Amino acid sequence: MDILYDYPLYRPPSEANSLIFQITLGCSFNRCSFCNMYRTKEYVERPWDEIKSEIDLAANAYPEAQRIFLADGDALNVATDKLIQILAYLRPKFPNLKRISCYAMPKNILQKNDDELDKLKTAGLDMFYLGIETGNDTLLKKVTKGATSKGIVQSCRKAKQHGYILSCMIILGLGGKRYTNEHISDTARIISEITPDYLGALTLYLEDGIYNEFMTKFSEPFTALEDIGILEELERLVIDFQPVKPVIFRANHASNVYSIGGTIPQDREKILFLIRDLKLRPEMLKPKILRRF
Repeated sequence: MDILYDYPLYRPPSEANSLIFQITLGCSFNRCSFCNMYRTKEYVERPWDEIKSEIDLAANAYPEAQRIFLADGDALNVATDKLIQILAYLRPKFPNLKRISCYAMPKNILQKNDDELDKLKTAGLDMFYLGIETGNDTLLKKVTKGATSKGIVQSCRKAKQHGYILSCMIILGLGGKRYTNEHISDTARIISEITPDYLGALTLYLEDGIYNEFMTKFSEPFTALEDIGILEELERLVIDFQPVKPVIFRANHASNVYSIGGTIPQDREKILFLIRDLKLRPEMLKPKILRRF
């Protein structure tokens, strides 16, 4: 018998083979204008008895599981004591477990004090996936991210100070043609400052259910970038990203124009060579019908 998920269900690409437990449903913020992931759900924190039953079920079916992802989009919003209860129950149930991860909004990390983050780490929470989207404060406001660039940097630094693995995401094309320079310049600046363990670049894709909201909240005409413009943003980002230690970089999300990856700075020139080659051969790019967010 499989776990009965409450759909839609989302997880990062790197959690494709992970066991997923929905300890929350939806997202407590749920107002980012570029994100349609949880608009059909009301935010709910699931009761312990339900979570425990699903853990027991999965432990019997998949005792060799090595990775677990806590869904939905806002697991870190759960009270620390309850999170520790869940984590403490998971660890002995899956003796081969190597990693437990979840999405984390900047405000979720900032709302946890140092003692809480230490206790969660000790209990077994290893990794946060955090959406930066952009380092530009004008755009963060326009897309109603609910965070500032300063707050994003503070939250990421706090996570790293407490030993968490940090995987961050940015969105190419988020500022359209009008803000492309500011978007990439400020984004490269703060991701260099943060230097996450992993960095993913997605591409803006506005589903029908979110398109009008995005355009309204943007509050001025928005002209989307064409594929070459997206590649040019990616090129500038790779050039300007100067991490203080090697960062595993990926632009292989379903929304991207092409699957690109490597480690920066070691593979910077290889990545740039590929991007520049793709700009000359746009026929190699993924057909738009196959792209989604």
